[in-house]
Amino acid sequence: MSNDKKPYFPLFVDLNEKQIVVVGAGTIAKRRIRTLVSFTNHLTVIAPEVNRELLDMEKAGMLRIKRKNYEREDIYDADYVIAATNDHQINSDIYSACKCMGITVNVCSDKTKCDFYFPGIVQNGNVVVGVTASGSDHKEARKTVEKIRSIFPEE
Repeated sequence: MSNDKKPYFPLFVDLNEKQIVVVGAGTIAKRRIRTLVSFTNHLTVIAPEVNRELLDMEKAGMLRIKRKNYEREDIYDADYVIAATNDHQINSDIYSACKCMGITVNVCSDKTKCDFYFPGIVQNGNVVVGVTASGSDHKEARKTVEKIRSIFPEE
């Protein structure tokens, strides 16, 4: 068998009843959260401070916020964890803990510490399209997402 680098396989997963934990509430975390709220009923955000947008999502019942600093106990019941803090040491600790506990993890700041990647998402009702450039060309993936969005009628 060849050891050639292959493109990423698009795997669609039912997250409805999965426990998703996002550690962090900055720009990247918010992008991930905005995407995830359409796919899960069990999203928890761990961050000492959050902005109005996330507070409004919490008020609407879309997610739960724990206003605190991360502790390992925060992820014990998680099925998927997103490490999206601006502290590389905390992100590394989250990664190590997840790997030890068999929790699927994505460290936003380090693609070598990701069990999965976030595709560009296009959604129209129940039709969901995910686009990735396999980590090589994010601009090309973004352009492709916009082309696909243009195909769908305005909602």
